[in-house]
Amino acid sequence: MNHWYMLTLTGADRPGIVARVTQALFEQGMNLGEASMLRLGGNFTIMMMVSGEQEANAVEAALRPVAGELGLSLHVDPMDGGLHRHVVPNLMVRVSGADRAGIVARVTGVLAENGFNILDLESDVAGTSERPVYLMQIAGIATRPLEDLETALAPLREEGIEVNLSPVETLVG
Repeated sequence: MNHWYMLTLTGADRPGIVARVTQALFEQGMNLGEASMLRLGGNFTIMMMVSGEQEANAVEAALRPVAGELGLSLHVDPMDGGLHRHVVPNLMVRVSGADRAGIVARVTGVLAENGFNILDLESDVAGTSERPVYLMQIAGIATRPLEDLETALAPLREEGIEVNLSPVETLVG
């Protein structure tokens, strides 16, 4: 039976993390599905869907020594999975404003109230320590017209949060 798992590994960034983790999975006969691997601050994070015949405890046992050597925390969750389920976003949201508590909650709350489904969110803090600027880019699926979202986001703009919406052009063929 083919099982799907979501693996989460986090720890201080260093060379070789991806190579060592994926080699251990390969040696267990696991197949990689979708993955997100990125550096956040001085840390490296892996979120990866994997599938194979192994039970969750065997996957964790195979990765535990590698995670320990690399100083990574490891979490393995059984899940429903599969390939070829990628959803293409139809709207990009770009946000910038003075860094302050609640900016992500405010923007994503308005989007959620208006039926927007977030597929990917990336954020960063730019500027200086005296004048930090919060930057965020969100890709997602809008089920309401762009004009409705523009209207819903207007109060945030009045507070000095710059929110720009742009449709994602997709070519199918």
